[in-house]
Amino acid sequence: MHLKKALTLCLTCVLILAIAGCGSNNGNTAGNKANATDPTAAAGTDAPKELTKVKVALDWTPNTNHTGLYVAKDLGYYAEEGLDVEIVQPGAAGSDTMVTSGEAAFGISAQEGLTLARLQGVPLVSIAAIIQHNTSGFAAPVDRNIKSPKDFEGKTYGGWGSPAEEAAMKAIMDPEGGDVKKVKLISIGEADYFTAVKRDIDFAWIFYAWTGVEAELRGEPLDMLYLKDYAPQLDYYTPVLTTSEKQIADHPDLVKAFMKATSKGYQYAIDHPEEAAGMLSKAVPDLDADLVLASQKWLSPKYKDDAARWGEQKTEVWQ
Repeated sequence: MHLKKALTLCLTCVLILAIAGCGSNNGNTAGNKANATDPTAAAGTDAPKELTKVKVALDWTPNTNHTGLYVAKDLGYYAEEGLDVEIVQPGAAGSDTMVTSGEAAFGISAQEGLTLARLQGVPLVSIAAIIQHNTSGFAAPVDRNIKSPKDFEGKTYGGWGSPAEEAAMKAIMDPEGGDVKKVKLISIGEADYFTAVKRDIDFAWIFYAWTGVEAELRGEPLDMLYLKDYAPQLDYYTPVLTTSEKQIADHPDLVKAFMKATSKGYQYAIDHPEEAAGMLSKAVPDLDADLVLASQKWLSPKYKDDAARWGEQKTEVWQ
């Protein structure tokens, strides 16, 4: 599929949902639609309405990128919209596959992954930017002396084998006079960053809100080179909330209802980071509560940042 055509289709769906869903107060949601046709609701009884089951696939293990989902579930925002939301980890298939196959109605992805998927004809659609600016970058322990992208030369990078990794590295090395071919690239899969930099690698691509904040708590200082600081074109949306073209076409009211509740969840996390962190820790007790709290305080202002509202996406960022 031609990139311009793919992005036009993605953004058309995004804009339709943004206008009709996130800020809508017109009551045209899955839950309200059910009430309109339910004779018990019309009769004014207190009979509980049946909730529509919805599955959301994360992109990784639960973390503060996902807090708004857990808040919306904990505070009953999804139930208010007639939804019974289950939040699941992606497994081997990955969230993009789960969404396009219909196994999950919604998922968490990233702009670079969705763009590659669209180029391959995969009918994924981005419906919200979870974080307004790219908070990811290349990180290294300070003893590796990586102070600029050119310092990547002669070092070992640990990643997951995506072509986007070398492309991003090249984009920030070229203006600094660096040569990406002088970087040793190895795959570390799901290996922990802190273990990998002590054993196999010099630097890796991380989200500061989680791994960077964890480094602070561990007392292990790192040098962080944010992509957006070296290449403005890499200030893209990551992560993003996704669905499929089929879901939008077949269940538009459900998509609008989900977006309305999710938007409320993230806005709450923006306004109340400590309480939101507590909800995430309660839902996923295996997480380090101190890390969740510190990460949430760092990340909450960045969900919306300079946008007019949470989730907003701009055409120029996708282009």
